[in-house]
Amino acid sequence: MSVHIIYYKDGAKMMRPVLTRAEYLALRNSGEQLHYVAAIRQGDESVKQRLVQMNYSCLPNEDGALKGSKTAANTVGMDIDHIPEGQLQTVRESILAKREELGLLMLELSARGGGYHLVFKRRPELSQEENLRWASDLLGVDYDKGAKDITRVFFTTTSNKEDLIYLEDEIFKDSPPALPVREGAVTCQEEISTTQTHSAPSLTGRAGGESSSGGGSSLSFKGIPYSTIIAEWFRRTGGEPEEGERNVKLHKLAVNLRAICDNRKEVLMQIMPRYGLSEQELQSIVDSACKEGPKGISKLMDQIVREPPLSSPEGDTIDEETGVKLRIKALPIGLKESLTGVPATMQMPVLTALMPLLMTYADGVEVEYCDGKHQRLGAMAIIVGEQASGKSVCKDIADLWLRPIRREDEEARRREDEWRERRKGRKANEKAPEDPKVLVREVPVTISCSTLLRRMKNAQEHTLYSFGEELDTLRKSNGAGSWAAKYDIYRMAFDHGIWGQDYNSDQAESGMVRVAYNWSILGTYGAFRKCFTRDNIENGLSSRVMVAEMPSGLFAEMPKYCALPPQAEENVERAVELLRAANGFIDTPRLRRAMATWVEEKRLEAARDLDRVKDIYRKRAAVIGFRCGVVHVLLSQRETKAAVDFALMMADYVLEKQMELFGPTLMQNYTEAASQSRYNTRNSRIFDRLPSTFTLSELASLKGDGFAPSAMRTIVWRWCKAGWLRPTDDGRWQKTTHDA
Repeated sequence: MSVHIIYYKDGAKMMRPVLTRAEYLALRNSGEQLHYVAAIRQGDESVKQRLVQMNYSCLPNEDGALKGSKTAANTVGMDIDHIPEGQLQTVRESILAKREELGLLMLELSARGGGYHLVFKRRPELSQEENLRWASDLLGVDYDKGAKDITRVFFTTTSNKEDLIYLEDEIFKDSPPALPVREGAVTCQEEISTTQTHSAPSLTGRAGGESSSGGGSSLSFKGIPYSTIIAEWFRRTGGEPEEGERNVKLHKLAVNLRAICDNRKEVLMQIMPRYGLSEQELQSIVDSACKEGPKGISKLMDQIVREPPLSSPEGDTIDEETGVKLRIKALPIGLKESLTGVPATMQMPVLTALMPLLMTYADGVEVEYCDGKHQRLGAMAIIVGEQASGKSVCKDIADLWLRPIRREDEEARRREDEWRERRKGRKANEKAPEDPKVLVREVPVTISCSTLLRRMKNAQEHTLYSFGEELDTLRKSNGAGSWAAKYDIYRMAFDHGIWGQDYNSDQAESGMVRVAYNWSILGTYGAFRKCFTRDNIENGLSSRVMVAEMPSGLFAEMPKYCALPPQAEENVERAVELLRAANGFIDTPRLRRAMATWVEEKRLEAARDLDRVKDIYRKRAAVIGFRCGVVHVLLSQRETKAAVDFALMMADYVLEKQMELFGPTLMQNYTEAASQSRYNTRNSRIFDRLPSTFTLSELASLKGDGFAPSAMRTIVWRWCKAGWLRPTDDGRWQKTTHDA
């Protein structure tokens, strides 16, 4: 038996052997899959299309055949649905009792929990439908007579024993030589090794796969991808098809699309989503939609193409200001929904603002960094923008994620208020009521140091969090709550260090705590410059802060936001559960290797450029990117290439913004002069500009002021150690052939 994994991308079916049994079970039991199955069984049918969809029937025979009446497959998929609740156990026992006679390979509970999916060996002397009738008679059950096509998919459940009841090891035996991949197909290299040659069920798609627009992402109408048009059409018409309405909704979609496809069936066949339909079934729908001839564009379709969403919810977006390419489709549960509908130029600021909050939820996690030391997840973020630049979009998304903490804090604060009232109302000779020492996790950014210390002492090893809407408010606050008074606290929080204070007075809190405190703050450029002066840029605070910039709103049109997807709130709640459930040491070897390579590459770049700013900021930018990658791993429940790419993207963005916004002041400190008012983050390479043989004086003239002779000699020594230079007999330096 040979089974191939199948993806639908841009309308093409792609096949290759991939899954081991362990990988197959992990796919079924991912965090998103568990969430979607639970939602469906609570009555939410709208997420059904997002489940992993398996095809166990469209399998190659030993002779490699895939098509034909009786030789189309060597297995049969059967759907037994709408079983009365009281008979579920009876039907299950009947199937298992006759598994040998049936040739049972797989038995699972259906997604809604009211029936079963089973796969059994095909009897070669019978056709596909005859096999279904034979199995129905053998088991004494009725099967879904509308699900007899061999290309039909099952909406897969989880790997839990209540769902996946039986799975035969024969499915995972070594396959015969793989079929050649169809020309133009793109194999999946993201999550599963291509060296596996084991058999596995066929995956026909999940959210953004088959249920997206088929070939629409590579075709467009007036520059708008058909995938974007189709996604927006479904959003405005009540969502993607649910059970029993697939053909009707797809017919209506085809009718609406044909006017912008010039009534061309071949274009419709490329851009229409499949949802498990065979080519023949989809062709029938398209033929029916085009039968009456071309008509004018509908009012709804005209609105969509006139005012399309700024980005496809499942596509790639590029920040126009920074050039950062953000793959929304590759983001895990919670993050994907948070950015859907957010203009592309604002997505990196939103992501940056969210990271400290998500790390706050994952405060039970410990990870090993590429230097071998263990870390906890901590981060601070500042979102900078002019007035009315749209910074509030960060607050709106953060408010969605903060709901679980705020629900819990509300009860804690109520208990604290009651304690204060009892203490205030007690008689002079009465003993003061005992402090309840409640856990309050969301604190204002203007909190005093004394109160912050008390909150940390009562934190029960949890991380506290603040979201500040105005950086200037924090800067202007007086006394112990001011920005300047917390420099040390913020620095300690990044490394989970120890901080405290000691007073004799009973009115002020005393003690020592391990600082676990994350925050996100919005602010204007003016407030930002006043907060980050020379002192706290050089003292290490600036390198520990993630900074993002809002797009310039100067003379720009008003940005347009799309509504959050229907399941956004539930998915965010589920994402919070995943982060909170993570506890103890989480091993991320792929992230470690990637960040070690990244930070070394930046070291070499800095060395060649004599770029002291890059050399300083690269180190903690790598730590921040690594921690963001860990968040991705926790949400996706596995360490994937997408998580590595996300970590590298965040590290690049953090480093670029730190150099751009903090670099000028840091260089002024180094040069000890005010003449250099702007630091250029994109230096041409100093090493490359040097002649093949040079002196220290020539090196100094290229780099400019700010480097003492001893510093120059140190740099040259490092270049020699790297094999880039060798000394000459006349006291000069010569480039080697190992030009890095």
